[in-house]
Amino acid sequence: MFTGIVECMGKVVEFAPFDTTESGGSGASLTIANAQSILTDCHLGDSIAINGTCLTVTEFTTDTFKVGLAPETLSRTNLGQLQSGSQVNLERALAAGHRFGGHFVQGHIDTTAEIIEITPDANSIWYKLRVGDRKIMPYIIPKGFIALDGTSLTICDVNDDEAWFTIMMIAYTQTHVVMPTKKTGDLVNIEVDMLGKYVEKVTTAILEGSGDNAGSGNAATNTSYIEKIVQRVLEKKAAQQ
Repeated sequence: MFTGIVECMGKVVEFAPFDTTESGGSGASLTIANAQSILTDCHLGDSIAINGTCLTVTEFTTDTFKVGLAPETLSRTNLGQLQSGSQVNLERALAAGHRFGGHFVQGHIDTTAEIIEITPDANSIWYKLRVGDRKIMPYIIPKGFIALDGTSLTICDVNDDEAWFTIMMIAYTQTHVVMPTKKTGDLVNIEVDMLGKYVEKVTTAILEGSGDNAGSGNAATNTSYIEKIVQRVLEKKAAQQ
């Protein structure tokens, strides 16, 4: 579990498409440098989010660490496009007892989004992004949370028909994350708020009358229950007018 508060920016030392070393696991691997500040308490097997993607440390020094990349990870994220010298956002898994400054981030990327507009606004920057997989648009709502390359941000505008949304980045954030190094046409990793997914699943189960959490398991009964809730809300709203 992560918070979307980037701890530092690392630099790609090597992207190996086929790493036959023990730490490479005979698959793709990524080695990151400039990570000393987050490696003081590192252990093999720890989780570190690279551009918002939860990955397992397979090798590390005082300043660098290596992770393996599964085919699923490469197909769903922008990590396969990284080159030597690329900057990446880094965050360690959340430790118990620490303050929670962002939002619940799992490190499980849903899809990528293309930057289609970058608009300076005084000392802030507006980004407009088009989503690669339209199926996640129901989870993207104005003033909701979203993680872009692992950075917890607030959604501003949303256009469901054209599958785009905007975020605004303040000056402080610009100096601590990789987003300002990107240009129009670049891809950004997206993880939507997982709470929206849970709400959808529970609501769907209730309406369809499936699963142990769906009340009696009877679709008609559960639909009637939802109708009663809606009716109470409407009556309360009417009484306030």
